Amino acid sequence: MASAGRARGRLGFGPVGPRRRRYTIGPEQLDSLTLPVGDDGVVIGVDEEGFPAVLGLNRPSAYDITLVGGLWTAQVLALRAAATGARIVVETARSHAWASLARATGDSGCVALHEVGRVPQPGASAASPVVVVRDCGMRPPHGRAVPGPWQSVVTLLPYLGAAAPGLLGKASLVGVQRVSPEEAEQVGHLMRLPADAVRALPALEDGATLWCTRRESRLVTTRPTDAESGLLGAARRVD
Repeated sequence: MASAGRARGRLGFGPVGPRRRRYTIGPEQLDSLTLPVGDDGVVIGVDEEGFPAVLGLNRPSAYDITLVGGLWTAQVLALRAAATGARIVVETARSHAWASLARATGDSGCVALHEVGRVPQPGASAASPVVVVRDCGMRPPHGRAVPGPWQSVVTLLPYLGAAAPGLLGKASLVGVQRVSPEEAEQVGHLMRLPADAVRALPALEDGATLWCTRRESRLVTTRPTDAESGLLGAARRVD
């Protein structure tokens, strides 16, 4: 694992916030600060040291994520991304599994469901970023909505399959939840994971995800809020 200081500034957990010349203000001016100060992104859980793990989805450059895991984690990620102002476009062959989430957002239209292969161009921009969630099974077809400026794509794989090496190979960031020992060895080889991380994958608890690149990795545990539990239920790896 990378050191805590280095890991929090890298690995895709939020683009580093603007670095500007420092200046100070007086205590009487504090009430005027209404915007949060810090690095940007979606809080997806806490790491092993208890620090918040922030995943930067809204970016001016293309960002491609592959999640080998469960529907629950993908839906929590979608909900939290929507809460940051992103529009969520879901490409899925099981729209019934996403229907309650889409209804929960009301008439805002921030979550749109589409059949596989029928996703229109969402028209992402800095003012209206988009997160495309591809829930298309073990062999997702080529998608029409691809990563681009202000448009991230999250591809959900329930398990490793024939398409996994290609998807993991081109991904900017990979998330891996509990897998079999054989799958753990395969992921370890593809992502160049250290041996201790490979050994840990088959025993991960529900809601735990190893987020990694080929340079570093971080284990993150996602715990739902009360609202998320009411809508999606308890954390689970298998649906």
